[in-house]
Amino acid sequence: MASTLAAALPHGHADGNTKATEDGASAGKRVLGLRCRECRQEYPIEPIHVCDFCFGPLEVRYDYELLARTVTHESIARGPLSIWRYHDLLPVEHLADTGWRVGFTPLQPAPNLGQALGLRDLWIKNDSVNPTFSFKDRVVAVASAKAREFGFDTFACASTGNLASAVAAAGIRVGLKTFVFLPWDTEQSKILNALVYGATLVAVKGTYDDVNRLCSEIADQHRWAFCNINVRPYYSEGSKTLAFETAEQLGWEAPDHVVVPIASGSLLTKIAKGFDELQQIGLIPQKGVRVSGAQATGCNPVAEAFEKGWDAIKPVQRPDTIAKSLAIGNPADGYYVLRIVREREGAVRQATNDEILEGMRLLASTEGVFAETAGGVAVAALQKLAREGIVRPDERVVVYITGNGLKTLDAVAPSLSPPPLVEPTLASFDAFLSQRETRA
Repeated sequence: MASTLAAALPHGHADGNTKATEDGASAGKRVLGLRCRECRQEYPIEPIHVCDFCFGPLEVRYDYELLARTVTHESIARGPLSIWRYHDLLPVEHLADTGWRVGFTPLQPAPNLGQALGLRDLWIKNDSVNPTFSFKDRVVAVASAKAREFGFDTFACASTGNLASAVAAAGIRVGLKTFVFLPWDTEQSKILNALVYGATLVAVKGTYDDVNRLCSEIADQHRWAFCNINVRPYYSEGSKTLAFETAEQLGWEAPDHVVVPIASGSLLTKIAKGFDELQQIGLIPQKGVRVSGAQATGCNPVAEAFEKGWDAIKPVQRPDTIAKSLAIGNPADGYYVLRIVREREGAVRQATNDEILEGMRLLASTEGVFAETAGGVAVAALQKLAREGIVRPDERVVVYITGNGLKTLDAVAPSLSPPPLVEPTLASFDAFLSQRETRA
């Protein structure tokens, strides 16, 4: 049985004591530049994200031969218990805020949920316990470090909610001014979560896609680091650490199958890339990790394309779902999600609002994990995948829980019954208990 290593691994400092650093594997050597995913045109390390030739997205490229020689299990174990233990596999020259515990979140076995779904070896990667309670802290930690390296003084984002909190908090910690732009109907708890850190918050009358278009125009006019626009190639690399941690916490083995919620699609593509990189540099055995995705029915462009056999994504103009953190009608990485899921023998399934709420309740009542609506989408989709036999009972399965349920109380509250009210007397309580047992 694989063990979760978070409690057992030693604390350390990655400043100068990893094997990669000792061997001189600085970012200038291990990070070779950017490359277009489509036409393969190469670019230097700069705050750019779109190819000049074909308008394809840019992605960081590494010297994997160097990394294979310099990165070891031992060098990683000497790092801090955060994403920065994988510093050599990230596009950052200098270690940033290593005192902030981002990442190395629990990978916990989920036998009760597994029994309910007919899965014998199910695990939950619980990113709801990051500093601002979502996986966005990972990508923002990398983006804010890179923004400082580029010399920006303002850090900004277009967000569906979780990213706003992460940007606001990280910007304060590293000394950057922060602006966050959100759809006007974002959950109030997520708006307050961003405001409390002191960010300048701008609510936009429109969908996330409207917000993103506005931010792209602002980025063209102001020299600001928009983490999911002009520094997106570096920002998105932070998601790979979920794969790195999963493999390390399983004793340096990849799982058989992973299930990932889909918003822009970047999370799924980067988790797949993370497992590929670990195999390429020899840190885990070669294995074809199957990859499946989860979307909400009210914003399901990738799920629809998968189910209909399309190669292109038909955008959803007006998302309508309680899973607002996944409500991106025109997902930037949707095409790449389709390709990865098909190549890796997975599937994409969608969940209605009722199924999302049931997924949240099922996860909470079986494993004691209160996930936000995106987690309900992931669990509901996993339930369908297991019922259809796409996720097999004998597979080691990891489902990614990306945010905390306290962020989406408004969504779940109407589906829960109010607590019983008793007088402060034993007789009143006994009467309640008797009625409860009678109903049972």
